[in-house]
Amino acid sequence: MIKPLAIDHIVLRTDQYQALIDFYCTVLGCTLERSSDAMGLTQLRAGTALIDIVDVNGKLGQTGGAAPTESGNNVDHFCLRIAAFDEAELKAFLQLHQVDCGDFTERYGAQGNGHSIYIKDIAGNQVELRAEK
Repeated sequence: MIKPLAIDHIVLRTDQYQALIDFYCTVLGCTLERSSDAMGLTQLRAGTALIDIVDVNGKLGQTGGAAPTESGNNVDHFCLRIAAFDEAELKAFLQLHQVDCGDFTERYGAQGNGHSIYIKDIAGNQVELRAEK
């Protein structure tokens, strides 16, 4: 029987390859895990999971069709569990980096109820940031 334990990785296709990598590292605190220029793939560490950034113009990305658009993203959203935070400080940090964000709301996730906020990355992917309990 299959018993899921955690998200292993998510793959985001983009036509803003380096800029999206920079966003996830600079704004969301991910770190470079490994990269393959030949494939057009960079894998970023996000805690115990990976976020794969795929260049739609690279070898790997060309197999997936056109780049995602504002009304045609390839994911609805994904949630990053992050260390506990002060809501006002996090919102100020995001605004400093010109990241549009909503309001904090109580939502249910894998760890039960918790406060989270939705943002959009520079490629239009919706990301939920949720406080670690």
